[in-house]
Amino acid sequence: MDDGENEVASLKHRFRDLLLREQTRQNDAKVQVDFFIENSFKERLQFFFIKNQRSSLRVRVFYLSLKVLSCILYISRVLLDSGKHQHTCLGCPYKNYTLFEINWSPIIWVERPHMLWAVQVSVAVICLFIRILLTYLRYKGNILQQVLQIAFMLEMIDTVPFVIGIFYTPLRNLFIPVFLNCWLAKRALESMVNDLHRAIHRTQSAMFNQVLILISTIVCLIFTFICGVEHLQRAGNELSVFESFYFCIVTFSTVGFGDVVPNIWPSKLLVVIMIFVALMVLPIQFEELAYLWMERQKSGGDYSRQRAETEKHVVLCVSSIKIDLLMDFLNEFYAHPKLQEHYVIILCPTELDAAVRRVLRIPMWSHRVIYLQGSALKEQDLVRAKLNKAEACFILTCRCEADRNAADYQTILRAWAVKDFAPGCTLFVQILKPENKFHVKFADHIVCEEEFKHAMLALNCICPATSTFITLLVHTSQGLEGQHSPEDWHRIYGKCSGNEVYSIVLKESVFFSEYEGKSFPFASFNAYNKYGICLIGVHPEDSKSILLNPGPHHIMKPLDMCFYISLTKEEDSCFKTLAACKNSPKTQLPTSSAITSMGTMVIDVQETNIPSSLEPSLSNETNISETRRANIPVIEVPDSPSFQTGNLLSDQSKSPCQPFSGDECSNGYVKGYPPNLPYIGSSLILCHLRKEKTPKCCMQLEKFLSKTCNHKDDEDVKAYKLKNKLIIVSAETAGNSLYNFILPLRASYRPQNELWPIVLLLEKKPDAEFLETVCWFPMIYYLLGSIDSLDDLLRCGVSFAANMVVVDRESTMNAKEDYMADAKTIVNVQTLFRLFSGLNIITELTHPANMRFMQFCAKDCHSVEFSKLEKKEREKGSNLSFIFRLPFAAGRVFSISMLDTLLYQSVVKDYMITITRLLLGLETTPKSGYLCALSITEEDLCIQTYGTLYQVLSSTVGDIPIGIYRTESQKVEPPETPQSQTSDRMSVFEEEEQPQVLQCELPDNVQTHSLRRRSLQWASNLLGPWHADRDADRLSQQRGILLSCSERQELTELVKKRMKNLGLSTRGFDELNIYQSSHSYVLINPSPDTKLELNDIVYIIRKDPFSLELNDTDNTKNIMRSGTQIRESNQL
Repeated sequence: MDDGENEVASLKHRFRDLLLREQTRQNDAKVQVDFFIENSFKERLQFFFIKNQRSSLRVRVFYLSLKVLSCILYISRVLLDSGKHQHTCLGCPYKNYTLFEINWSPIIWVERPHMLWAVQVSVAVICLFIRILLTYLRYKGNILQQVLQIAFMLEMIDTVPFVIGIFYTPLRNLFIPVFLNCWLAKRALESMVNDLHRAIHRTQSAMFNQVLILISTIVCLIFTFICGVEHLQRAGNELSVFESFYFCIVTFSTVGFGDVVPNIWPSKLLVVIMIFVALMVLPIQFEELAYLWMERQKSGGDYSRQRAETEKHVVLCVSSIKIDLLMDFLNEFYAHPKLQEHYVIILCPTELDAAVRRVLRIPMWSHRVIYLQGSALKEQDLVRAKLNKAEACFILTCRCEADRNAADYQTILRAWAVKDFAPGCTLFVQILKPENKFHVKFADHIVCEEEFKHAMLALNCICPATSTFITLLVHTSQGLEGQHSPEDWHRIYGKCSGNEVYSIVLKESVFFSEYEGKSFPFASFNAYNKYGICLIGVHPEDSKSILLNPGPHHIMKPLDMCFYISLTKEEDSCFKTLAACKNSPKTQLPTSSAITSMGTMVIDVQETNIPSSLEPSLSNETNISETRRANIPVIEVPDSPSFQTGNLLSDQSKSPCQPFSGDECSNGYVKGYPPNLPYIGSSLILCHLRKEKTPKCCMQLEKFLSKTCNHKDDEDVKAYKLKNKLIIVSAETAGNSLYNFILPLRASYRPQNELWPIVLLLEKKPDAEFLETVCWFPMIYYLLGSIDSLDDLLRCGVSFAANMVVVDRESTMNAKEDYMADAKTIVNVQTLFRLFSGLNIITELTHPANMRFMQFCAKDCHSVEFSKLEKKEREKGSNLSFIFRLPFAAGRVFSISMLDTLLYQSVVKDYMITITRLLLGLETTPKSGYLCALSITEEDLCIQTYGTLYQVLSSTVGDIPIGIYRTESQKVEPPETPQSQTSDRMSVFEEEEQPQVLQCELPDNVQTHSLRRRSLQWASNLLGPWHADRDADRLSQQRGILLSCSERQELTELVKKRMKNLGLSTRGFDELNIYQSSHSYVLINPSPDTKLELNDIVYIIRKDPFSLELNDTDNTKNIMRSGTQIRESNQL
């Protein structure tokens, strides 16, 4: 019991204690503990006079003003001192102090008015008090160190005599070198500026400080020299203040006229001392200033705040700046009149190289381009560039990096830093790898190099020279290139290269306002017929997407944004009537209806004679004759406007499937979206797919063609070898970007007869993820090998390939010599060209300047002439001097750096990137068309002109032609004519029945000329020696032909031997035929009267085949009916 009672009592006590503690805690007041240090009186003074930035700045400003006032008072005393009285102490008789032949009395004693003396004493007392107080506050145990400072000793010299004069009256006239206060003022000014920079948190002040120090040092030297010479000459020939100033300037400038000179030795000694001091002090100051100036030149300085508030500027952020990149940006950026007054601020972490520095010193760029060395990741560098007030910021990626992902990572960080610092700044970002694009999706405009590159290389295989077409379209030009060339194709090609894409709202347009309420094809054709412009797309008012050729079902509305191709935009155009054009004395070029002159476009309405039987208008349009009379008639629109044929008036062999996902075609393919996307942000495009994915063993070409693969499909083997010409892609690795090469070639709107087999010739084995992505596409194969090996080329089917695409090697982009990055690619392509001359080789280069080495021939006279023409165009300042190189004009060579202008143009044309992606098939928008090509056959030549073809396509099938790819043969004269220039590659090879026996035969005309040559050679020996040189040229040309024959014979034999050794059949190997010297080029939006030629390839924007299901039979009948009407009109 006792234990239980004790436990209960213990619990009661514990509970009571708990209640008491809780009550006590609630009753106690809460105390907040703050950081506190009790400062002494000296510490408070130190905080006020030294540590606190604002209060110390006020003290220094006050001290500086006192020192300046003391110097002013000294000059006032000098001007008031007449020098007529005898100089002595105050209240003392005159006494002569002659020593060393000099009377020192005028030097020791001066005349000082009482009021001036009182002011000087007041200033001196205050300055002395401040100096003693600061010395006390800075004292740290070593008083001698404080006392022996030069500033302290000068202060004592200038102030203590005044204080003594208060108590001892005779010393009030004692001379005191108050002018030495200028050095104390200089020191106070430097300290004040430092405090000021600390107060406003300014860090880039080294240059300003050094300039301030230099200027103040020079001023102090001159002031000390003037006052010292003037005072010492009181004992000799007295000099005024102005005369002392004159003598000082003459002496320091090393002129030394000699009209004013000191005549006593103290003055001369002072001059010597001042000269020595100047020679010791000033060079050090100039050296520091020069060093800081050079450092500032390297870093670029700052972009001033005043200029940023009054002028517009853009910022260019790059990791390294190259001369080619800089010139491309500047030429394209300043080509637009709106941007002429903008400044370009280059922010780069590396120093300028010599070439870029020379360019920036050219007057054309020096006042508009400012270079700043700094990083976009540093906020202070962004402040220097005034990025928050910039109109736009361009972030470019260095494509010369060995690791392209690492280069993209740097670009991503720069984009993030810019967006964080200036969220409202328009951001233009260039990225390399498509898988990194989603990191910068917040940017206003993005260009992914590898996306565009592979899409253009792919379209080059089915639409020849697409890369050239797009490159010319995104470059700014007036179309003046090649206008002085004697070659006709140079003039028309250069003229059409000036076409660009422009935009305008329909209701504000002279071109399109009259077509409000009409269909898109009607507006496009009639605008082209009347003004020579090509309407390619619209941005509807009720849509967020741009539509290329939306078809006849789109009705033009007042607020529609119209996109058209023209030599100049409508706002810079003036218009002539037809009568004015006829009466104009100026002749017009027959190749264009639009002429650009000084930025103004004169549109010439040309007249064509068309039979009246072809004048019915579009069935959907009314009252056309009431508004205007069309030069080219419009044919009736059929009910089914779809047209999928490969040529104009004949149906394709296999029509595409019905336009919905999952529909099965006759060959077992279906249409759908790729199930496996290679990277985040991939475009969803409806494609031709297999119903079941291809086994990985079947994708390896060697296993696919051999018996080792049990999944082999005979139909696929047949398609690979016989049915279609294959496309070979030579690449170093199979990256995600190759997906963008396959995508346009397998798009659902492509006809099945364009589904050519694709063979990837890879140096490294592709990843499993890549194979899993592409295994759903039909006829995709890969082979491990290199373009260096002939065996690898033959195994992948180069002998019967239609196109060979050579992708630039990433591992060679960081060559020690920049332009040598393409060396291996150029040599390999040259080897391919020599071995397989009939193969269409499409090459990507790193540097556009290296395209002159493509298909190089040292003795080719045409290449020499093109080189001269290119140099002339470059001297004229053309941005497109390279366009006359035959490989580029034909679309066989391309450099991704040519597309840099696409990003630069987006400043004034924010729609260009979207339109380019739609043309290349990188994006698909409902109701938007796509780019394709049709070939002109003999049956189509009845159409005669490009304008009539425009009419037929737009009025029947709703297609919009935008250009022509033309191939012309170069004229080769026979060797007997003195002007003959025979190509050294002109030869014929034919295979005989006997194996491995090749015979070189010349054409009949060449053999006939050979017989005539022997007769003429015998006759020339009789006529005289003047024939010898001409005959020697002929013989050398004939010898060149024969040598070319033997060389090609050896190459052909070599290739066939290798094929037999590899067990490959030579039946698929195309024999080398007579080399027809020809050139190809692109005409963008040619004039309506341009004659069509056989084998012309017309670029057309075909309307979306999925916008409406169509009846193929009715479509073919309508097309044939349109063709019949055209033939009847031509017969009339």
